[in-house]
Amino acid sequence: MKVLMVLTSHDQMGDTGHKTGFWLEEFTAPYYVFRDAGADITIASPKGGQPPIDPNSETDDALTETTRRFQQDAHAKESLASTKKLADVDMNEYDALFYPGGHGPLWDLVNDEKSIALIKTAYEQDKVIGAVCHAPAVFKKVEIKPGQNIVGGREVTGFSNSEEEAVGLSGIVPFLLEDMLKENTATYSKGDDWAPHIVVDGKLITGQNPASSEGAAKAVVQTLQEG
Repeated sequence: MKVLMVLTSHDQMGDTGHKTGFWLEEFTAPYYVFRDAGADITIASPKGGQPPIDPNSETDDALTETTRRFQQDAHAKESLASTKKLADVDMNEYDALFYPGGHGPLWDLVNDEKSIALIKTAYEQDKVIGAVCHAPAVFKKVEIKPGQNIVGGREVTGFSNSEEEAVGLSGIVPFLLEDMLKENTATYSKGDDWAPHIVVDGKLITGQNPASSEGAAKAVVQTLQEG
């Protein structure tokens, strides 16, 4: 199993002056699911190098078993610090494409032409595509045929409007993820706020929030193993 994990390079929350990036748990939980399953993992980001970690995801109350494991894992930290540039990756070399969330992707990956092309290629090659929390934002501009978004008619989830409201960022994000998915004619579903909720529609796998990141990654592995 060869898995390409794509992280944001964007570190600013609009023009608020607050820092953002990717959410640490949404990277570490899937990373260890993939690694413990024997997968070969490549990490990439638009700018390459060390991607920005949302500082809120490193506070004591945000730490989890996998984030603590990561802090003690020199190999994983080195892999994260030296991500490949998106421009230098070839989807033909991978079996699955996985996007951890955080607010950063709403600003950069959503518009990144290389990311859009990678997702289209993965779809056309019938490869597994996973995204968790805010990361389904990356599907916003992916058309699989004229006028049809990749999530059109598909069952998906992602960070809900009520969760965005709860963190006080509804008026700051460039768009509300739940609304965007519905506008692209996806069949959107959600569980309780902050509870795990994973949706598998063929080889498209989405998770609602940080608590869903491990389950989404396990669904990716299971789908890969089932071929």
